Amino acid sequence: MVGPRVVVVGAGVVGAALVDELSARGWDDITVVDQGPLPAPGGSSSHAPGLVFQTNPSKAMAEMARYTVDKLGTLSVDGEPCFLQVGGLEVATTPERLTELHRRHGWATSWGIDAAVVDADRCLELIPMLDRDQVLGGLHVPTDGLAKAVRAVDAQISRARSRGVKVLDRTEVLDVLVEGDRVTGVVTGQGELAADIVVCCAGIWGSKIARMVGMTLPLVPLAHQLAWTGQVAPLAGQTSEALRPILRHQEADLYYRERYDAIGVGYYGHRPMPVSVDDILGVDAADVMPSVQPFTEEDFAEAWRQTHALLPATREAKIEEGINGLFSFTTDDMPLLGPSPEVKGFWVAEAVWVTHSAGVGRAMAEWLVDGHCSSFDLHECDVNRFEAHQVAPKYVVERGCQNFVEVYDIKHPLQPMEQPRPLRASPFHVRQQELGGVFLEANGWERPQWYEANAGLVDGRDIPEPDEWAARYWSPIVAAEAQVTREAVAMFDMTALKRLEVTGPGAAAFLQRLVTGDVDKSVGSVTYCLLLDHDGGIRSDVTVARLARDVFQVGANGALDLDWLHRHLPGDGTVQVRDITAGTCCIGVWGPRARDLVQPLTDLDLTALKYFRGARGFIGNVPVTALRLSYVGELGWELYTTADMGLKLWDTLWAAGQEHGVIAAGRGAFTSLRLEKGYRSFGTDMTYEHDPHEAGLGFAVKAAKPEFIGKQALADRQARQATKKLTCLTLDGHVLGKEPVYDGDTPVGYVTSAAYGYTVGSGIAYAWLPADLAEPGRTLHIGYFDRRIPATVAEEPLFDPKMTRLRG
Repeated sequence: MVGPRVVVVGAGVVGAALVDELSARGWDDITVVDQGPLPAPGGSSSHAPGLVFQTNPSKAMAEMARYTVDKLGTLSVDGEPCFLQVGGLEVATTPERLTELHRRHGWATSWGIDAAVVDADRCLELIPMLDRDQVLGGLHVPTDGLAKAVRAVDAQISRARSRGVKVLDRTEVLDVLVEGDRVTGVVTGQGELAADIVVCCAGIWGSKIARMVGMTLPLVPLAHQLAWTGQVAPLAGQTSEALRPILRHQEADLYYRERYDAIGVGYYGHRPMPVSVDDILGVDAADVMPSVQPFTEEDFAEAWRQTHALLPATREAKIEEGINGLFSFTTDDMPLLGPSPEVKGFWVAEAVWVTHSAGVGRAMAEWLVDGHCSSFDLHECDVNRFEAHQVAPKYVVERGCQNFVEVYDIKHPLQPMEQPRPLRASPFHVRQQELGGVFLEANGWERPQWYEANAGLVDGRDIPEPDEWAARYWSPIVAAEAQVTREAVAMFDMTALKRLEVTGPGAAAFLQRLVTGDVDKSVGSVTYCLLLDHDGGIRSDVTVARLARDVFQVGANGALDLDWLHRHLPGDGTVQVRDITAGTCCIGVWGPRARDLVQPLTDLDLTALKYFRGARGFIGNVPVTALRLSYVGELGWELYTTADMGLKLWDTLWAAGQEHGVIAAGRGAFTSLRLEKGYRSFGTDMTYEHDPHEAGLGFAVKAAKPEFIGKQALADRQARQATKKLTCLTLDGHVLGKEPVYDGDTPVGYVTSAAYGYTVGSGIAYAWLPADLAEPGRTLHIGYFDRRIPATVAEEPLFDPKMTRLRG
């Protein structure tokens, strides 16, 4: 296979993994360049302590870690292994942390990683140095261990070299060459290298390299303390580098690993120490290595005190050496992977730690060679996922520092960022504050979860109390708001959802090629459809409203949808795509009395406006686009207007709605109502790894269309019998999402979305299950912390299956 000319900038664990994977797939013109000497060129890989804990709330991250373990476990250099599979142990010293370990055990089980929550005695069997009085229990993962990062670089670079990859170490990249909108090569201290593709794997220098093509990366290097003790008595005479599991004491922001008769102590509890990429020395100028800063003993004092408490044998030891080592942090704790939005051929694989390095190498190689990644769902990692404010320098540093502080914190799935807020507010925000809105955050938007003004609605209602975890970011008001929506009418702020405008004489043909539905219909049509990747996997679900012959409004899921549309624009200028979210706003008016509220205010005939139709008109003095859609399963409309008229729209609806019992309702009620109707949420219920038929969205695919992206791949998938299915489960109580589902004692799937259905009177969980287990009436169990909750496979939707309320 003759591939394009590829230059990979950076030969740490990520760059080494990538050139190994790319060359293994047959590409034969690859050069890897690094400013430092191999196999330890001086970046984060060169000093990384190498601890690989695979468990992660993100399925993709856990799977990439598992691949790293599997791959490095097969590699060696001169007979010395690249991975020491000593296992991993996370200990709990408080009841709260022990509860969290049960939750983490659920994640591990959901993602196929063998793990067990063990008692204190078993913890001491695994690591006898632990203080028995401190430890309440632990999470043991036998396949975790130590990655020998420098050795892994050596092994993977050597394999790539044997396939013809050119390796240029001690060679600094000075510039990336671009002609028009395409990369053409790189300039190095030893001359120019022609390239069709340049991949930035430069780690802590990544922002500097990306800047050469005008790309801003939301990445900040932060110093992290790692110290090594002298001899610890119980390890005296140990001739193997490590025999006992790597250890995490997350309650004190600490981790530990053996190194023969000494212990490495890593600490996240100190103050954040961000470093500008422009202040990081080059390899030639650094005394030791550029990724290593001087050790600040005063920042380590609490770590050493906590270490003495957990591992009493260290009280007789001393700290012999220490560093403040630089690692990359991002605004959302996820890597930065994928192509530049503006310069064709420039790609990044940044903010990747050793834990996920080989997995990222495989993911990037598949993406580059095949045009998509088949092994992992990368939507959380795509570098183009960010809103404009999320790459602001101040935001990047502030979020990166906060993520450093919270790296071992116990986080609830609904927990919003605390700072910087507020950033984005809808025009209705002042009214929502007056109603006692309790705000969470979505892509920077302040979004009400419920309204304290509705507290009186709780009286007289039978509302089940959730457990302590499910009760966080919850109120019985959520239940009352959901029930009142079904009984009367409610106003929901839908402004945070992404809105794109597609215009031009080629707009209809453009969208027809991108989406699975038929959108070349009459003006006023609204179509629910999907964006598919080239392999037939779901990239997003969207609604496409035709507002004029050459004007479409696309209700999208986020910045990745905008990026996807931009990447497929025709080159003849016949189509324009514009993000109109910031300049517009939306109120969902839904409930059996919605028409009673809205019809007297408008010139539109709302009875004639059928389900999945839209029209432009006025609500009072406010120009609106009214789309008859409902993600809560009730009669009503999404009402859009410009941001300057938003407050007037709210006030007009609110005043007229008083006689109809209108309330403002929050996201908590919305989620409950959505799941009662079985409506899917992209990124949670279905992702790139799923196809429409597995996800229960086959109705959104119009196979009779001549062509759309992913059509043939989807047909090929259909030819194979589906092995999994997104399935509705009902249960007595609440779960949170990402819990494992069991058939007997066998884990068979995992939960996606979950909520309590206050109309149907049961807990609801959607889950990916083997197709042969998705039989209505079958009893399964959900692993919720340390218990198993019975769950029954149910027919869906649970509410209004004949759609009479929506079409009324």
